[in-house]
Formats: sequence, C-alpha cells, structure tokens
Amino acid sequence: MQQFSWFLVLLPVMLVSCQGGRTSSERVEVIVKNPENFPQQDILVRLNVQDLLKKKPELNFSKIKVVAGASLPFQVIDTDANGSADEIAFLIDLDAGASKQVYLEPLAPDEAVPEFKKRTQAELSHKVGGSWQDRKYQGGQFQNVTALRVPPEHTDHSEYIRYEGPGWESDLVGYRFYLDWRNATDIFGKKTTDMVLQNVGQDGFDSYHQPGTWGMDILKVGESLGIGALGTWLGDKALRVETTDSIHCAIPLNGPILSIVRTNYSGWKVGDHATDVQVDLSIQAGSRMTRCDVSLKQPLPNLCTGIVKAENAPVFSDDGSQDWAYLATWGAQSLAEDQLGMAIVFPRSALMEITEDAHSHVVVFNPGASKLSYYFLAAWEQEPGGIKTQADFQNYLNTVCRTLSRPVQVTFP
Repeated sequence: MQQFSWFLVLLPVMLVSCQGGRTSSERVEVIVKNPENFPQQDILVRLNVQDLLKKKPELNFSKIKVVAGASLPFQVIDTDANGSADEIAFLIDLDAGASKQVYLEPLAPDEAVPEFKKRTQAELSHKVGGSWQDRKYQGGQFQNVTALRVPPEHTDHSEYIRYEGPGWESDLVGYRFYLDWRNATDIFGKKTTDMVLQNVGQDGFDSYHQPGTWGMDILKVGESLGIGALGTWLGDKALRVETTDSIHCAIPLNGPILSIVRTNYSGWKVGDHATDVQVDLSIQAGSRMTRCDVSLKQPLPNLCTGIVKAENAPVFSDDGSQDWAYLATWGAQSLAEDQLGMAIVFPRSALMEITEDAHSHVVVFNPGASKLSYYFLAAWEQEPGGIKTQADFQNYLNTVCRTLSRPVQVTFP
C-alpha cells in the first residue's frame, strides 16, 4: 500500500543553477511549499541520498549544512545501518501558503559540523553483571545498548529491561512498549520539553508510576492494545503479538530531530498462520505522533490496532472528509486522574472496520497487505502548552488528518 507520513516528504533531488552564495556545482536547492491556509511548524522533509549522489557524486554528507536564510536543524540518516547515509532530513517552519528555498551546502574548510538541540530520543537499556534466577534477573546494573535479542528467560516483571522495553520520545511526549509476550504500548506523560528517558526507572524498577518533576507513566494498559499496539482481529477480540519464536529489538536511529525503534518478531503465530514481521516506531521533533511502519514476510488476515477502553473517556471519530481518518478518546483517563486524549490515525483506504472487544476500541485493516503504516498519539493536559479540552483535541486531530491528506510540496527549480 502507499506510504504516508505527517509532515514528511521523501523525494529525489535535482541540481539547480546558481542563485548567489555557493555556486550550482557546490549546492543543491529545494523549494518547500505549505499548501494550507494556516502556518505549520516543525515540518520534517526527508531527501533520498542516492538521488542526490546521482547529481553530485562528490557531496560529502558528513560535512554539509542545510540553510534557508538561517541554518536549519538537519540529520543524516542511515536507515539500513550499513554505515552510509541513506537520507537527509531537515525541519522547517512555513507561514500559511508560503514557500522557502532550502540549500544543501558543503561546509567551508574552517566551518565546524553543526550540532542541534536534541528534541527526540530512542533508547533500550537492560541489566548486565547479574544473573537469571527463576525468570528474574538478580543484581547487576542497567546499560544502554543499540540492540538486544530478548533472552528466553525474559517475561513480564523480570526486572531485566529498564521500564520493561524500549522507549522513544519527542519534546512533547514519551512512549514505551513491553518487550515481552504483552507487546502493548504505554505512555510517558511529560511536564518538560527536555529529554527524560535516560533517567526513567533508574531510581527503582517501577518508580515512573509515581509523579515526578519530569512527568510519569499515565496509562493503564492491562489486557488491551494500550495505544497503537499491533495485533490481529480474530472476529470478537484483538490478539497482540504474543506468541513468537524470537524477538530482536534495535535502535537504528537516535537523533536530534528523528528517532526510531525497530523490532523484528520471528515466527509470529496467529491461529494456523505464522510470519516474520518488522515494526518500525518513529517519532519526530515537535510531534506527539508515533509512526508505525509494519512489514510482514507473509500477510496475516485482518491486522488491527487500537486504544484501551476507559469508562470516563468516550470514543469518537472524524467526519470522513479527508483521506486520513482517526479514532480517538478523550477524558479523565490518565493515571494522574486528569485529561488525556489518545488517537489512532490511519489512511481511510486501509480501513476494513472500526469495532471493539472487552478491552480496546479497535481499528481493523483490510486483509492481505504485507505493508501497513499508521500513527498513534497521546495528548496530556499537563504537557507544556498541553491540550485542555475535547474540542481543542478534535480540532488538533482534524488538522493532523488534513495535513496528512495534503502534505507539503517539494519541488526543484
């Protein structure tokens, strides 16, 4: 199926003629246009390096800058972790209907490689120096790693992985999922725009359930899909990714404006079916949204995702006017007993049905697809500049769907 992203453009790049400053032989020009009648901030544009190299083979991606009048935050991305650049991503703000010229330029000989404030993070941390005893890890200390094959002894509450799985965050919100048979996604509500995950769970295995200066775990997942966890719909209930032969989790990207958690499930069993599946969870600066990209070796019937049910948080959906749709809840459903909004955002063309089981509001996708992309997001009233009302949350979601349906335009003069 076609791949979409909020504020994300992935297009080839062409060389252009000289327009002052660097010559056309030294730089690449891109024009980015906002098609909407409202301003947009933190638009993420991703450019394919192979297309750049076809036009300028000598461009050194370790010594460039991205400018549009002033310098723009950017990131070199190695998507396949082979040691070479695959994409260049940058952030840009645009006024309503505005266009900007953006230049990728080599650094001057005496110019330092730019550094940018870290606005996203992904991490995975497990204990070393201890030992397994009856499926619990005794002793040791936590150490961050870039990859982990989950040991067969590990299960829920083994106290082996810090906050029980990988975590990822933007300056607005954090998430984690349980790297065990539960495989459900949870929310870290944040009261600061600083990166906080590196400190979460360091002062006690489940200390993050208590309010802290940074925020807290704000979702009770239980037997549900949590927020946005992958599953399959079995006719009357959602089944999470519970039974597998093995699980390998990695952090292929931990950057200032974009971070990714990648998990490979080998032998995911659903009834009489089994397949291998890769799930990439990515988050960008300035966004509440996690993008979930699913790739299956063999298709499974009726993939689904969803949101945990809460008595004080009625479910609602969009008006059907955009190519992208949402299923959402809002209410006093956080573990802090205050207002929390949650949503699944998905391409309308991928939808089979919206339904529910005993634990979750469920979005079921069309059967037979080997690739699927959707988003999930949380908005907590205590986040800096947080959304306070259901009406504001609905307006926010309507804007999200509109921007996904009409992404920014990238052209090359």
